[in-house]
Amino acid sequence: MLKRKQMLITAVFLILSLVLGSTGIALGNSSQQQSWLVHIVQSGDSLWKIGNQYGVTVSVLRQQNGLASDMILDGQVLLVKPVGTKVSYFLYQVRQGDTPWLLSQRFKAPLSTLLEVNNFNQSVVLYPGNIIRIPYLGSLANSNYQEYTVKAGDTPWLISRRFNVPLAQLLQINGLNENSVIYVGQKLKIPTTAGASTSQQTQSNLASRSAPNDGPRVTYITHTVQKGETPWTISIKYGIPMAELLKLNGLTEKDYITAGQKLTVPVYHIPVKPTVSPNHGELLDWWTEAQYLWPMGKKATIIDFYTKKSWQVIRSYGAFHADVEPLTAADAAVMKQVWGGKWSWAVRPVLVVVDGRKIAASASAMPHDIQDIKNNNFNGHFDVHFLNSRRHKDYEIDQAHQNAVYIAAGQQR
Repeated sequence: MLKRKQMLITAVFLILSLVLGSTGIALGNSSQQQSWLVHIVQSGDSLWKIGNQYGVTVSVLRQQNGLASDMILDGQVLLVKPVGTKVSYFLYQVRQGDTPWLLSQRFKAPLSTLLEVNNFNQSVVLYPGNIIRIPYLGSLANSNYQEYTVKAGDTPWLISRRFNVPLAQLLQINGLNENSVIYVGQKLKIPTTAGASTSQQTQSNLASRSAPNDGPRVTYITHTVQKGETPWTISIKYGIPMAELLKLNGLTEKDYITAGQKLTVPVYHIPVKPTVSPNHGELLDWWTEAQYLWPMGKKATIIDFYTKKSWQVIRSYGAFHADVEPLTAADAAVMKQVWGGKWSWAVRPVLVVVDGRKIAASASAMPHDIQDIKNNNFNGHFDVHFLNSRRHKDYEIDQAHQNAVYIAAGQQR
């Protein structure tokens, strides 16, 4: 009976939406501050994605539409009524001992909201290295701010860095989102604390609860699927894990994408970290930093920390660490020489140079498993580890590799 009633409601509002001519059209008196909206489910939609679009949680969407589960179908009509409070968030890397309740207390975020924005339930277990969203609520209408005129080359992220304010706060106070484009001459509000001058401004309580200002930031762009593209080819194009692309768009490996379909793609901004000396590398976390600087399909130079010998490589595979191949037979020969003339599982500290940045890493030199390059005298690939990366076979930390990473960073433990 409930299902039949829901189907009847869906049919009625489908007709209404067709009459009105589009999805996302407000229903009711235009003078009302919060009108019902009609959303027709499209391929790739999920309740989580739709909730993000309209600023409501999954549970609210279920309640507003009488849904018993998160399952929705293409063409299904959903009613959406924005609840008025927009949930903003920053990215956080889980540490040993973290739980949703402890994080909600530490960052003064409602536990229910933290669970909602991550699509978690009460029984979720967090593992060190996981990346989750930490929400913060409220209006910034009463914030003090100064006015800034956008210049050539500016982006919201660069401006947030320049004025030492959280990107999410800058976006919200200007009515922008992660996909917004700013233009030269545009006036933006730059949040400041009460009574602080431009040169003396300090971070607000909101900023003090957010991720460190020198940490990675993520923005989002929209990709229109082209004929012949797959989630794998798109993930390689943008240098992100396919699993992340699928999850962000509410897809699974079994789902098909079609030409013209819109996909949300994350773009990671990884600030440069200071190094101990020019001979050492940046200590970058694999999960939130290194894997985005060195995506699959990208070439790099590896420098042995002790001998300073170098060779060219490409990252071919690898989710928990980088699976890497020498580019040529000459590169493989240099690598073999570094390991004493033989292939070996022995671990050595190395520097990975990508786009001019040196990253502290660790490598072994045993060819194994699959390969893409067939004429480099290296039958397989070798492993390169970074801070907090893990083994593929058991998802465990390899302590020998981690120790070598710290040596390459000049931060021996």
